[in-house]
Amino acid sequence: MRKTCVNMVYELAKRDERVVFIGSDLSPGLLDDMKRDMPERHFMEGVTEANVIGMAAGLAMDGFIPYVNTIATFITRRCYEQVALDLCLHDLPVRLIGNGGGLVYAPLGPSHLAVEDIAIMRALPNMTVTAVADADEMVRLMEATLDWPHPIYIRLGKGGDPIVSDAGAGFAIGKGIVMREAASDDYALMITTGVMTNRVLDAADQLAADGVDVTVIHLHTVKPLDTDLVVERARNARCICTVEEHTVVGGLGSAVLDALAEAKLDRLPPIHRFGIPDRFVDSYGVQDDLLERFGLQADQIAASMRTVLRLEDVA
Repeated sequence: MRKTCVNMVYELAKRDERVVFIGSDLSPGLLDDMKRDMPERHFMEGVTEANVIGMAAGLAMDGFIPYVNTIATFITRRCYEQVALDLCLHDLPVRLIGNGGGLVYAPLGPSHLAVEDIAIMRALPNMTVTAVADADEMVRLMEATLDWPHPIYIRLGKGGDPIVSDAGAGFAIGKGIVMREAASDDYALMITTGVMTNRVLDAADQLAADGVDVTVIHLHTVKPLDTDLVVERARNARCICTVEEHTVVGGLGSAVLDALAEAKLDRLPPIHRFGIPDRFVDSYGVQDDLLERFGLQADQIAASMRTVLRLEDVA
């Protein structure tokens, strides 16, 4: 996913001379072709995230479209004031590409785990927040970023995730996608984002084997949220479950709850949020280890759903 994303910056730059790339202390050789062909639009800066944001803001004010890339925790937490004041206050078309959203950097511990990035980016006026499901969908997102008039946070997974998206479903920033449609009016609604989508689809298949009808919505854009789609599918759902590789505070689940609260539905089904608890992660390992610890693998999601639906006893 990361390689696809940065390669798309080069492809967009070939078509539009406004596109520039700014990296912050990234791998040697990254986008060497762009550096060779467009040295005036390829910048590799040091470990100076706050300054990089200011640099991107200045370029955007001069008519460029900067794509800024570094580790997700650094491009969100470390330079938050600059993102707020330099980019969002002026509503500039800068694209922040965050490597390793979620638990990707599990071996490096809590300093590198971007598990509150959606929450803090979502809190900023004018900021758009995205998390695609796979590399194919990343291509469609990057195409859509070229003419989007606002700042964007692009959350990247580790890469190598199974392709579950479908170009035939279309793509537009701010529009969710129904990845699995229930066959009846008696269904559970599962809402997810990013690379958790493949795990949720797997869990839905397991539930289908138990006779549970499930609708799955993938929200590649957490802000602006596709409120119309969420509210429409929530009206008749038996229950709603949100699943995210993010703290349960302020992320996708909170965005869905906000939307449903404002919709003032006559009937609000039970809502359950599956994610990372409100505490610092205190163990190391690899991404899958921590996902399992927090009950976010497909088998565990399916088991939690069975409990929610009272198909099995609560442990």
